[in-house]
Amino acid sequence: MLTRREALLGSVLTAAAVATVGAMPAVASAKDVAGLPREKVTMVPPPFVHAHDQVAKGGPKVVEFIMTIEEKPVVIDADGTQLNAMTYNGSIPGPLMVVHEGDYLELTLVNPDTSTLAHNIDFHAATGALGGGELTLVNPGEQVTLRFKATRSGTFVYHCAPGGAMIPWHVVSGMSGAVMVLPRDGLKDDKGRPVRYDRIYYVGENDFYIPRDEQGQFKKYESAGDNYEETMRVMRGLIPTHVVFNGKAGSLTGDNAMKAKVGETILIVHSQANRDTRPHLIGGHGDFVWEQGKFANPPAKDLETWFIRGGSAGAALYTFLQPGIYAYVNHNLIEAVELGATAHFTVEGNWDDDLMMQVEPPKAIAS
Repeated sequence: MLTRREALLGSVLTAAAVATVGAMPAVASAKDVAGLPREKVTMVPPPFVHAHDQVAKGGPKVVEFIMTIEEKPVVIDADGTQLNAMTYNGSIPGPLMVVHEGDYLELTLVNPDTSTLAHNIDFHAATGALGGGELTLVNPGEQVTLRFKATRSGTFVYHCAPGGAMIPWHVVSGMSGAVMVLPRDGLKDDKGRPVRYDRIYYVGENDFYIPRDEQGQFKKYESAGDNYEETMRVMRGLIPTHVVFNGKAGSLTGDNAMKAKVGETILIVHSQANRDTRPHLIGGHGDFVWEQGKFANPPAKDLETWFIRGGSAGAALYTFLQPGIYAYVNHNLIEAVELGATAHFTVEGNWDDDLMMQVEPPKAIAS
């Protein structure tokens, strides 16, 4: 079993090994993008998504993002349980990045000198070089810029992949997010007709593995590296202590519930970098669902529950027809109710009498 010192040393040695690939061609060289327009994007924390066009304007461009790694303690439930998190831009999940097919995604990844570990990024949307992982591993106090061409449309996970046992540990410590590559002419329904969304929300689902002390209480640690050995023991049991949306049980409920209005069409992007999940909107449906997350494939229609494979992201469109509070859950209900994987939509507007449920008052059963 690796000690903490060996784990940290392993990250440094991996970084040194990766440095030898510096002479390799970049994923997208400077001459590939010379003369293309550039767009700087300011990302926003989930569940919100930065401003973007649903249909591309003009030809391909270089879309520039900057993301800073933060290692920090994060409270993940109402009891104050602490995760020594590793994050992209300080949020769990990391921000959703949106480009169009044919665009170049350019990311500057910053690992500040306040970090204790080396980190990198593996884009499932990219081709070659371990999704960029071979080219982006940076030690504390370093930064790197990666550029690749978005050749496939859909929703894709990104995550930290520094090598060996570091990979699952960094992922279940919060280091994942998603990219959405829209078709240049926008989304299409199952008949190939254009569809649009009024609002978009990004839900990242995470499984956490918090060690307990002799009394069964969740433990706290000083820094991101201090919990390595004990967290690995819990991880190897494959039984998470928490399964949550957007970093914390209840993070998308109450005042933080996602908002919508009757008649609005909502696009929900849902990712899980590690385990399978089964999103379900209680009282609603997936009007159109790209369950595998790939927009070149026609969406499924009218799903009650959909399946997101571990290590992937999917997307679902729904038009709200009635006001109220809608629970959005992982329909492994143990994980939704007991472990935290529940969110809410608060929907405002007028009732449609045609769709109102009819309920007769309860009455005693005749003997």
